[in-house]
Amino acid sequence: MEHKFTTANFEKEVLQADIPVLVDFYADWCGPCKMMGPIVEKLAEEYDGKVKIGKCNIDEEDGLARMYRVMSIPTMKVFVKGETVATIVGAVAKEELEAELKKVL
Repeated sequence: MEHKFTTANFEKEVLQADIPVLVDFYADWCGPCKMMGPIVEKLAEEYDGKVKIGKCNIDEEDGLARMYRVMSIPTMKVFVKGETVATIVGAVAKEELEAELKKVL
């Protein structure tokens, strides 16, 4: 189950989460973001209960995008206890994204 992260819920859902969180910063018009969609969804299923995985639309949440210095999309950030521990920029293979998740488990 994928989560939708917004300015309203980011503090509670991401920064205060008791498990690692992967945030996929994306936009609907972004081709590489669309390519990453199925990969992120698959990881959300496989890591359900171990890692919270969700998306943040940078067009709707430009304040969050600026705060976390998202310069190009897709950008995936892994948070542990409110801190960014990994940043992956661009379309990557599922294995590469999964390797980052395994580092925090």
